[in-house]
Amino acid sequence: MSKIIIVYASLTGNTEEMAELIAEGVRSAGAAADLKMVEDCNAVRLLEYDGYMLGAYTWGDGELPDEFEDFVDEMKELDLRGRMAAVFGSGDTSYRLYCGAVDLLEEKLKEWGAVIPQESLKVEYGPSQEEKALCREFGANFVQSLSAVT
Repeated sequence: MSKIIIVYASLTGNTEEMAELIAEGVRSAGAAADLKMVEDCNAVRLLEYDGYMLGAYTWGDGELPDEFEDFVDEMKELDLRGRMAAVFGSGDTSYRLYCGAVDLLEEKLKEWGAVIPQESLKVEYGPSQEEKALCREFGANFVQSLSAVT
């Protein structure tokens, strides 16, 4: 059974809800999912899993939340080449950079050689009923992508 870690930062609970729904999708596809708030997790833990998913809300004008800064600094020191990853998060379209933190994380992961098999998932505020289903699908699709390479 594949093991996936989902590391997230959530200010209002929206990204946390997405993480929980994504974990449901991961589990429904037959993999184990561990949920961790970013401030309670060291980046080196990513190496203990078959794949990892990062979720962040966007702060300010498209920035990563403060909670993710140390984690990202730790990730720079890891060899993430060829490791499966996915990114998700919540945002607000009234800002110039909608879900900019999601884009930043994806960009850094690609720069460090991670494999991102699916488009990042972005939700405005909290997920609607339709978006809840998309979150579950996102998790299940990640497991399928992971299975295809193992």
